[in-house]
Amino acid sequence: MDHRHEYERRMHRVLEHIDRNLDRQIALAELADVAHFSPFHFHRLFTAWMGETVADYTRRRRVETAASRLASQPGVTVLQAALAAGFGSAEAFTRAFKLRFGQAPSTWRQDSKTGQMDRKTGQAATRDGGHHGHSNHPTTEPAMLEVTIVERQPTHVAYLRKTGPYGPELGRFWSETVYPWMAENRLLGLPRYGICLDDPETTAPQQCRYDAAVEVAPDRVLSGNPLRTVLPGGRYAVHRFRGPVQDVAGAWLALTRDWLPSSGLQLDARPFVEHYPPDAMFDPATGVFEAELCMPVTSL
Repeated sequence: MDHRHEYERRMHRVLEHIDRNLDRQIALAELADVAHFSPFHFHRLFTAWMGETVADYTRRRRVETAASRLASQPGVTVLQAALAAGFGSAEAFTRAFKLRFGQAPSTWRQDSKTGQMDRKTGQAATRDGGHHGHSNHPTTEPAMLEVTIVERQPTHVAYLRKTGPYGPELGRFWSETVYPWMAENRLLGLPRYGICLDDPETTAPQQCRYDAAVEVAPDRVLSGNPLRTVLPGGRYAVHRFRGPVQDVAGAWLALTRDWLPSSGLQLDARPFVEHYPPDAMFDPATGVFEAELCMPVTSL
């Protein structure tokens, strides 16, 4: 048994549990139970693994999630963002926000209007199953997109995680790490997913988490110690993107800035997903590729 992998698997399960329950208070005993660790030692184990306490991690994720919502949804008030992120009042949220970003939420929202070009990082599928991280600065102004509301089913995936800056490094991660692992396990040709678990506009680059995932049966035996999870089902706003890699950021921008505010919907706590179906095209001569940009939505 690979003990370090088992430890990592349990900690990933804890982070996933926290991220999916940011709108409520979570007791240490509950998290220890999720990890199957002793409640007495869990806090020390978490801090040693993450480099921050459970409370600090939870507070940071709540503030960052609320900050992304404020930037992408003009109709959401500071109080609404605070309550949705698990804060009991706008005052408590504002104090935590200032500690994290150095300014009040309303000021940050205004300033972020010129910085939303960097808000999401896309990954383009390559012919061999790898991906290229795109430039964070789209070369064209985003156009209005064709968007379909889709009810996705929960999906079992195996994944490899990278923690660090988004962008071109993700392309190297897919080509140098993920693709060889997929080839070794005969996973080429299966649906793939690029999952950005953090917003690079609000989370420090060295703390941004990214999962390169492949749809597999939960009982399939795989080499290389991949981690497993279930991509949550539910409603997603889906845009079928087709274009060069440098235009992906513009498409995400159009979804969050232009389409979402007038849709009658809002974001929820599920991550943004880039889905690469088996039939998604890629032209190596031009770099043009296809992907489904899946934005998790719920009623406003």
